[in-house]
Amino acid sequence: MPATSASQTITELHRAGAASDIFAGSPPFVKTPVVPSFVRQRVAIGLPEVAEVDVVRHFTRLSQESHGVDNGPYPLGSCTMKYNPKRNDELARLPGFIDVHPLQDTDTLVGVWEMYERLQGMICEVTGMDACCLAPAAGAHGELAGLLVIRAHFGHKNDRRPIVLVPDSAHGTNPASAAMAGFECRIVPSDMKGRVDMVELRAMLTTDVAAFMLTNPSTLGLFEDQIVEIADAVHANGSLLYYDGANLNALMGIVRPGDMGFDVVHVNVHKTFSTPHGGGGPGAGPVAVKAALAAFLPSPVVVRRNGVAQQDDERPLSIGRMKSFHGHVGVLLRTYGYLRTMGGAGLRAASENAVLNANYLQYQLAPMLPPVYDQFCKHETLLSGGKLNTSARQFAKRLIDYGIHPPTLVGAGCVYFPGDLKSAMLIEPTETETKASLDYQISIFRRVFEEDATNEALVESAPLSRKIARLDLTT
Repeated sequence: MPATSASQTITELHRAGAASDIFAGSPPFVKTPVVPSFVRQRVAIGLPEVAEVDVVRHFTRLSQESHGVDNGPYPLGSCTMKYNPKRNDELARLPGFIDVHPLQDTDTLVGVWEMYERLQGMICEVTGMDACCLAPAAGAHGELAGLLVIRAHFGHKNDRRPIVLVPDSAHGTNPASAAMAGFECRIVPSDMKGRVDMVELRAMLTTDVAAFMLTNPSTLGLFEDQIVEIADAVHANGSLLYYDGANLNALMGIVRPGDMGFDVVHVNVHKTFSTPHGGGGPGAGPVAVKAALAAFLPSPVVVRRNGVAQQDDERPLSIGRMKSFHGHVGVLLRTYGYLRTMGGAGLRAASENAVLNANYLQYQLAPMLPPVYDQFCKHETLLSGGKLNTSARQFAKRLIDYGIHPPTLVGAGCVYFPGDLKSAMLIEPTETETKASLDYQISIFRRVFEEDATNEALVESAPLSRKIARLDLTT
């Protein structure tokens, strides 16, 4: 039965007052007297009478005090805060999906399994992997799942490898996830060009190393052009190569991690495939692997048997469930909609635009904020604030007054980077910003740079346009 029909049937049963048919066999409902102290008082409690229009205006004003990509540029490096097409929100609200419940009979979720099976295949195609699980609830959760798969793989071979290598330009989740998965984390330094130092990597590749985690392009916005050499060295050591999918939006549709030699991938769908980012709500972090690791993927995965997509929990080598139920359907629907509407050509165009936009900003801003690594960047650029009279922090705060979210401040507690980069800013315009938007951002950067040169006190006192302007710094 299609999922749409199942959800409509359940809804109709509820509306008809026949819910007892759904829960046949459940214990009868018994009324219990309410404790007297809990009985609601039957007197007015003095709440103010407020007109609806005043309530709406109050909360609208509050919403406008928070900056979001829907109301202004958000060039937050490393985080990929790009515009999400509203059509995918509509798709996620389709009745046949939004009305399903994780506790209903799995045989009534055929529509969900069909979408999941197709989406697993799409993610495998984009990443160059052979098998995929959609259950993890966020990017870092998928990262943890991937590392647990690696641990299970070596455990099954009775090959004790307690160490995971992580580059010094990695996201902070990498060493955290490695530690959570029970590994010891060791840091691989970068060379003078911002790439993995191959001499150091080779020296650190011992028989104790389970995996090398790598983001490519790195969080420095640079492509690891030694990636084939890296993969060969890692595999020659009997280790696995892990791909942090945080920056997949710089190369999707152009090159696949699996073709570069990676064995495990997690995908940040909020960074790459147009799902909401942040806000504390549900997310998704699919994990995909090469065929040799497929048996260890978390449960459930969806398989097609006799032409029908269905959940597969009979997997004895699986690391088990990472969370309750089957993954966040509404988030994964947005991912599915994005991939279906973009297609291969659209994904490639998105990557090309992300790279083009970042290099356009890097070139235009270089006279004021020279790139730390003076070379072609990918989806984001790392710019030095060495020419500023104040600081990169104050420069970023002044941008707020012009409706631009501050870039990521390197060394300001946001991310860790190699070397002395405390005055640098990581800027990611994303592929969804238009040239007009980029030109506006460039004009504001130039204006603030001129203010920094002529009126330090003004920049030091920023932001001036917010109700709460000068928060105490935290460490």
